[in-house]
Amino acid sequence: MISKYKYCLFDLDGTLTDPAPGITASVAYALERFGIEVSDRAELNKFIGPPLVYSFKTYYGFSDEQAKQAVAYYRERFRAGGLYENEIYPGIAELLENIKAGGGRVILATSKPEEFAVKILEHFEILKYFEFVAGNTLEETRPEKRQVIEHILANYPDICAENAVMVGDREYDVLAAKEFSLPSVGVLFGYGSLEELTNAGADMLAESVPALSALLIDARVE
Repeated sequence: MISKYKYCLFDLDGTLTDPAPGITASVAYALERFGIEVSDRAELNKFIGPPLVYSFKTYYGFSDEQAKQAVAYYRERFRAGGLYENEIYPGIAELLENIKAGGGRVILATSKPEEFAVKILEHFEILKYFEFVAGNTLEETRPEKRQVIEHILANYPDICAENAVMVGDREYDVLAAKEFSLPSVGVLFGYGSLEELTNAGADMLAESVPALSALLIDARVE
């Protein structure tokens, strides 16, 4: 097996793992601290992917200060256990192993704070496949995916359109990749719809982990 790309950049939530239980429970906790009750937890799935400050402001009309406080409440609940209320998608560990064995270099590109991301990767025993983990900071200095990719490029200046790919499940992943002229794969087993990923301009689409593997790995044995 040979990796088709020198660098494979992966989003975390909705791409490597299904984080819905932990994220929605933590968002609900934060909203409760503001006196807001959510009857249907599935309504909070829209918080998976975008920066949290953006989501609290957009979906609940919070001010900048309220949104920052909501994120603090969210992290209180998330740190206490929400980050482990999560499931790795079947086949992801094997995919990462095959990319690395095939000569590819695996990098995480997440809007989640790096501290949490590392713990999640460790929990699912896949941190060993990642050469570099890039994410937001607890001080919110890299909340947007484009800022995360910019951080990666500062550490890997040879990454370019010819040797790298960004894999994610939301428009934010695709649009950020486009900003740096990187090709992208939109995965349809996460939280972004076909319409969302197509409208964002995803270069490739993968309906399943095996389909994603076919896009990233040349299975032929030399």
